This record gives sequence, C-alpha cells and structure tokens, in this order.
Amino acid sequence: MVILYNCLFVCIALMYLPVYMFRRKLHRGLLRRLGLLPRGVHFDSPVWVHAVSVGETVTARALIEELRARFPGRQFVISTVTATGNAVARPYAQDGDFVTYLPFDLSCVVRRVIRRVRPALFVIVETEIWPNLITVLHDEQVPVVTVNGRLSDRSFRGYRLLRPLLRSLLEKITFFCMQSDGDAERLLRLGADPGKVRVTGNMKFDAVKAADEGDAYPALRRRLGLEPGSVLMAAGSTHPGEDEIIIQTYAKLRGKHCDFKLLLAPRHPERAGRVAELVKRRHFDAVLLSTLTLPVLHEFSRRTVFILDTVGELAGYYAAADIVFVGGSLMKKGGHNILEPAAFGKPVIFGPHMFNFRDIAAMFLERDAALRVRNRDELEAAVMRCLEDRKFAQSLGERAQKLVAENNGATRRTVELLACHTIRK
Repeated sequence: MVILYNCLFVCIALMYLPVYMFRRKLHRGLLRRLGLLPRGVHFDSPVWVHAVSVGETVTARALIEELRARFPGRQFVISTVTATGNAVARPYAQDGDFVTYLPFDLSCVVRRVIRRVRPALFVIVETEIWPNLITVLHDEQVPVVTVNGRLSDRSFRGYRLLRPLLRSLLEKITFFCMQSDGDAERLLRLGADPGKVRVTGNMKFDAVKAADEGDAYPALRRRLGLEPGSVLMAAGSTHPGEDEIIIQTYAKLRGKHCDFKLLLAPRHPERAGRVAELVKRRHFDAVLLSTLTLPVLHEFSRRTVFILDTVGELAGYYAAADIVFVGGSLMKKGGHNILEPAAFGKPVIFGPHMFNFRDIAAMFLERDAALRVRNRDELEAAVMRCLEDRKFAQSLGERAQKLVAENNGATRRTVELLACHTIRK
C-alpha cells in the first residue's frame, strides 16, 4: 500500500509540475520540500508546528506563544506549504527556531527529515492527513496532535470514501482538538477513537490581535492620505471575479459619497498587477501600497484606489478601515477569516459561500453581527446602509467585537491538553 501511495504521489506531482512552473509557484522552498535541510541548523528536540497556509499560520501564532510560556527554552520548528504562509510565519520565530516547508509526503523524504529534526511533538493546525508523515512520526514514537481541527462537508464526503484506510491512520494520531461538536462528530464517523477526540473550540478567535494593530491604524490612515471624515472600505482576501464586483460597486457609490475610499487586498499578492489593470479600466488611479513609505505623507487624487500587494499587513488595514468586505465568499472559494475585522469592531460583509467558515459565519449571522450578501446589488445595498447609517454600522461592529471576546480561550484549553501528554526529552 505504501509503495502504491508513493507511486501515485510522484505521478500526480509530475503531472502538476508544468502547471506550477507556468504559474510561477515553484519557489526556493522546493529544496526544503525535497527534504534538503541546511547543514548548519541544529535541532534540539523541538516542538514542530505545521500550518499549511496563511490562515492556519495566523492561527498558530497564539498557540506558539502559549507553548513558549508553558515550555520555556524549547526550540520550535514552524512549517508551511505555501510561500505566503511561510512569509507570515517568519516573524513568529525566535533565535534558535527554524521556519521551513513541510516535506513532500514520500516515505524516504519524510523519514530523512524526521530523523534529522527528531521533534518532541508534532502539531498539525486544522485537519491534514499525510499518510507517510503520520506513519513515520508514529514509528519514531513522536506524539502527533491535530489542533483546531475541522471537517467541512466537502472534506468529510471525500474522506468517507477512504474510511477503511483512514481508520489505521487516525489510530496513529495521539489526540484531536476539534473546533465544534459537528467537526468532532464527523471525525468519529470516519473511525477516530472517541477517547482521543476533544472539542476545545475555535482557536481563530484567539488568533486575532486587535490590540497589536489597533494602535497603529492612525498612521496607516495617514499613509493613505485619509481626511478625518473619509470612510475607507477594505476588501480583503479577494479572488478573481470579486475584484470587478467590488470596483463596480465602489464606482457607483462614490458618486453619492465623495469621501468614500477603497482598498483592495487580493488573496494572492501576485495578482496585484491584474487588479490594478481592472481599477484603471474603470478610470481610477491604482496605487500599490508597496510603493509608499512611512512616515512620508503622500498626496493622492480623489480617484485613487489602493491595492495591498504585500503579505502580513492586512490586519492593520482592517483596523484602519470603516467597512470591511471579506472575500472568497462571492465566488465559490469558501470564504476567509472574518474574525480579524470583527475583533476591531468593524462592520463586516461577506458573500454566500462561507463553507470554510460555516460555523463562524452562522454564529455572526445569528447574533446580527455581520451582513451576508448574495450578489452585487445586495453588496451595494449593504455598503450603502453602512455609509448612510453610521449608528447601524457602529452597532454591527460592536456586536461582532463582543462575539469574538466571548469565544476566546480555545488556545489555552488546547495547550492544557498538550501539556498533559509527555514531550519526549
């Protein structure tokens, strides 16, 4: 079975190689994914925290901080799959830590890396099933823990087809910290041992650091040349198709509100050039924020649209905004994290496709703490209401902020469970 899986993995990788080359997604982390680690790095029974991309990496921040407090002096290895996630993870590292990429799930590659690093604990943020990685960690007697675990309906349907094979892999995981009762139930239906499954809550509620960014937002508003009465809408983590809708909405509303400003933050910063072209087609001036410097003040035309083309700054601009739209939700991408803007007390708008954050979105809608729109017309109406009824926008943001505060604590509960299990010396 292992040989068959490895052969299948290699075949799929070779098929996708031209696609990755065409999209320029091959980066310097390829050597790390092949298991080639720098010779000069020394490992001392580290805690290895793996987060696949940006969202999971941001979630991992609070976890890493709590683990540092519980295990002072412990070295950390932080791995991601994506380059953007890797860039976000680097500031979390301290002296002696190592930020890298998860090795490809080939038995020979994984075994070489695990025997080189010799982690005391392997933590997987959210739910990823890598058969060779989990098997090698189990063989090397390294505890493996899934934290902030979730299983969407789509993932569950896929995994259910592999249930007979999954059971043996799930048995090799030390325990699971799941986000909700529904996630735990789906995991149990896949064959997980009930004694290993705990519901600890959603760590994304703890991942937002409103205080960290809130103090900086006046400087960011000055960076954008915003006047005291200006209203800024930040459209974060947008995907192709959404940018056009947002720009069209902005063009229509700006005619009624000349102090209305727009900032677009594409989910993948490499799309910034294409987004800038869309902005120019609507006869606006596109300004890439990477071209601006602080604390130098810049003057912009009244037709300026700002484009965030860097990684790691979106939270700050959520804090600086007056209205927030969270992307990946008008298109069928599953949505992105609404908790960051909510933690800043911002009125949050999202589209109908929030299946990656289904439980969170439902909580916000049930508490009237966010607005859901289905199309451009409804987006226009929602933004218009926030522009013209500031008391409504403020109360919407206050309810969102309160909801985030009420659901804190999942990270602390998770770390308490981790501390109950022996970390190998």
